[in-house]
Amino acid sequence: MDMVGKMALMRGRSRSTRPVSKRPPSWVPYQPDEVKALIINLAREGKSPCEIGNILRDEHGIPLVKPIVGYGILRVLQEAGLAPSFPEDLYNLMVRATRLRRHLERNPKDFSNKRALQLTEAKIYRLTRYYKRKGLLPEDWRYRSEIVTI
Repeated sequence: MDMVGKMALMRGRSRSTRPVSKRPPSWVPYQPDEVKALIINLAREGKSPCEIGNILRDEHGIPLVKPIVGYGILRVLQEAGLAPSFPEDLYNLMVRATRLRRHLERNPKDFSNKRALQLTEAKIYRLTRYYKRKGLLPEDWRYRSEIVTI
């Protein structure tokens, strides 16, 4: 396998690989209904989908929800009516841009962070186009720097 093929199989910053098997691990003691109940309870406590995934991994020993339940955390939340109305990754990028903008107001000569703001906003615009295509954002939605309050 060439390097590009290997990179396609790898995920994450640490280059960790996802499990090959689609079946749930034999050492996970939870049934699908129990995992769904855990997800719903954590969502009712105000946890975001990525926080729920981290808690399931770290505290309950569930490496991935998809092999156990058959689909991911977000779909479980959608079925329960608890899904966030706004995509989480886009929101986090908007928070980062807001923090960078606030920093640049106090430090106008910080050119490296000025570049970081440009890159972050470029990611926001790319994600916005993607989510509009997928129908998760309305077509008339526009990113404005005043939207996010921290």
